[in-house]
Amino acid sequence: MQHSAIQLILQAGYVVKAVLLILLFFSVVSWAIIFYKYRYISRANKETDVFLRSYRAGRDLKGLLTASRALNLSPLSNIFKFTSSENIVDKAEIKRSLRRFSALESAKLEKYLSFLATTGSTTPFIGLFGTVWGIMNSFRGIGVAGSASLAVVAPGIAEALIATAAGLAAAIPAVIAYNYYLSRARQMIIEMEDFSEELLDFFTKETG
Repeated sequence: MQHSAIQLILQAGYVVKAVLLILLFFSVVSWAIIFYKYRYISRANKETDVFLRSYRAGRDLKGLLTASRALNLSPLSNIFKFTSSENIVDKAEIKRSLRRFSALESAKLEKYLSFLATTGSTTPFIGLFGTVWGIMNSFRGIGVAGSASLAVVAPGIAEALIATAAGLAAAIPAVIAYNYYLSRARQMIIEMEDFSEELLDFFTKETG
């Protein structure tokens, strides 16, 4: 008799069901983060392009502030906007302000990535626990029935395979997304560091 994956899950023991629920939680949250980060980084890049066009066009401080007012996701726009709002004149103070706001923007770029890393490293082991438990159920069934027929071992083996598959299904997208978004975040952080040097000269000239 053939069983669908849903039927096998419904027929699984309480421990394996608990494992699958935990893996489902990790998977759902991971996908929510993946879509959120994709939208956030895409919009941040678009806004950065808009801001840089205004900056490269040679606008003055007032013009750049006007342009950056609607650009709330661009890291470069934000460090410019927040630093200029402090009305600092001293070059050392401007530099500290740029570093502080750059650190805040870096934290935004790396936000939620730790959950993806945790999902990628933890869920395979959670799935492995379900795998071991399912195999133990198979051996327990053999002991009770006194035989190793397919009907006896199949339910436990099915639990084990489902737990393994669920663990990998949660981990693989999380690992791929973590590596991708981390590399994008690092690239944008490097851009911020380089742009901060330009802004330091810009603010020094504007306030000098």
